[in-house]
Amino acid sequence: MLLTPNETEALAQTLSELADQARAQEGEGGLQSDRAGRLAAVRDVIAERRRQIEVEGWTPEHDDQHQGRDLPRAAISYCMSAAASFYTVLSEPPSWWPWDHSWWKPKTRRQDLVRAGALILAEIERLDRQAAAEPGSAGGGR
Repeated sequence: MLLTPNETEALAQTLSELADQARAQEGEGGLQSDRAGRLAAVRDVIAERRRQIEVEGWTPEHDDQHQGRDLPRAAISYCMSAAASFYTVLSEPPSWWPWDHSWWKPKTRRQDLVRAGALILAEIERLDRQAAAEPGSAGGGR
């Protein structure tokens, strides 16, 4: 399911409010100061997911073909690239990279984390579709 820009904004707003509530319960201050940064991060992950679908052609139907945990393995790989070093990225993919090496395209730490987030989102969507398609499912598998 692709989110519209209005749905994306509503989701980002809800996530931001939940994060604010959690921080307030923990006694942290200054909740509004980083709100814009959190919203930007959520928007960037959703925008990357949309780009993967619209530009790369990695549609939900295509993602449904990945049953061997390919999407989370790719997400982990980009997380590892982001964590490898503050100043460098991994030039070669980790051994668990699920696809051909030519698809390994690390960028900056933040961009790699945004890609990882979008891949995680794709896997969650895939799992939800799979659960909804199972006989007797209430839909979603949450």
